[in-house]
Amino acid sequence: MRNYDVVIVGGGISGAVAGIAAARLGEKVLIIESNGFLGGMLTAAGVGPMMTFHAGEKQAIQGITDEMIQRLKTIGKSVGHIEDLTNYTYSVTPFDAEAMKHELEVMLIESGGEILYHTALAEVIKEGNKITKLKVCNKAGISEISGKVFIDASGDGDLAAWAGVTFTKGRETDGASQPMTLKMKVRNVDIDRVKEYIREHPENFTRVPDNLDQLNKVERLSVVGYLKEFKEAKEKGEISIPREDVLFFETNNPGEVIFNTTRILGCDSTDPWSLSKAEIEGRKQCRELEHFMKKYMVGFENAVVVTTGPRIGVRSSRQIVGAYTLTAEDLLQQKKFEDVIAHSGYPIDIHSPDGEGTSHGKLEWGGMYGIPYRCLITNDIDNLLVVGRCLSATFEAQAGVRTTPTAGAIGHAGGVAAALAAKGNIGVQEIDIPNLQQTLITQGAYLEVEPPVKSN
Repeated sequence: MRNYDVVIVGGGISGAVAGIAAARLGEKVLIIESNGFLGGMLTAAGVGPMMTFHAGEKQAIQGITDEMIQRLKTIGKSVGHIEDLTNYTYSVTPFDAEAMKHELEVMLIESGGEILYHTALAEVIKEGNKITKLKVCNKAGISEISGKVFIDASGDGDLAAWAGVTFTKGRETDGASQPMTLKMKVRNVDIDRVKEYIREHPENFTRVPDNLDQLNKVERLSVVGYLKEFKEAKEKGEISIPREDVLFFETNNPGEVIFNTTRILGCDSTDPWSLSKAEIEGRKQCRELEHFMKKYMVGFENAVVVTTGPRIGVRSSRQIVGAYTLTAEDLLQQKKFEDVIAHSGYPIDIHSPDGEGTSHGKLEWGGMYGIPYRCLITNDIDNLLVVGRCLSATFEAQAGVRTTPTAGAIGHAGGVAAALAAKGNIGVQEIDIPNLQQTLITQGAYLEVEPPVKSN
């Protein structure tokens, strides 16, 4: 059996950044990942671009997550943070997914961390209120890994749930989660022709820039529209996707775009049978979308599909019930927390679990909210931290904090906290908050630390 100070289940953006943060503090770190690479939804599901690192002109998310982007930018694998042309949020960050896989891996190894790929969680073993070891499954069969502190970065809260932590799932009224989306990446798109078509028919697009000349200046294109064509194809029965428009983003590679358009309803990512059904439906919708783009979409006449997925994107599932539950009011009112460990300016963004439509909870321009440390810990387990989209939050609040830059910032805090707990041989509930905040700032994170304010 191998022993570690910090064991992380899940190597997505949140888990990878957590591992880098903890390892840089000198702890022995292991990331357990079911894929053969890091990056999670960004590299395994085709999610892109990252949005948003900003709150108005302020860069609210910095630290290790931004360091990764700057490293990619240096080698020409990201254009960095650019204006969001759809006017939905402040910035988008295109990147090359293959380069991100490698860069995250390099950053972790440089920091002294280890990775165990192609490995799944099989069982959680506890003694009292502490996790002592995990059983994992891979090509070698079943084996055990022990640790001082454990981080759940699984996205679906698998480690926490299997450890007996109380959790909620989906919308409070009926348990329905946001729809899943299978991404589709295509190349050989005539971006100049797309821009020309938008200028000729701006009424056929939603959230176009106020000044259409911006289309000529932006380094990579973001588009919501082709409304007339999508409606016509749906009326003819050529499209069954339950949404009202086409959404796509140009990647770091010119002429390559990612469609964020499929919408799979009524499936549960924590149920393997339901998840399998979602993958099948997602591919069906992508095939419809492929035929649609070739027939209807100006600029896509010669486009070629590169990949779908290869894993479906999940927006929401389990949420732990932590020491504090973040609410929509906390976000919209920009509530101040004395134990703040991350900030974000991304709005509440709920894709309807019922079909067409997306509802939003917008902050005032430049508004920025905080995420408290108590959302990452539970009252059930002394040595468990939960990072990423399955932290303690209501359905509505999770729809704001679920996106990848914010997940990276949350992971950064979780990794530092885990290292401090392991180093001090204390429970995660006993962490000295000012020390945690100062260590995050030392590692480059952006934090606006308030004087102590009591929060329920």
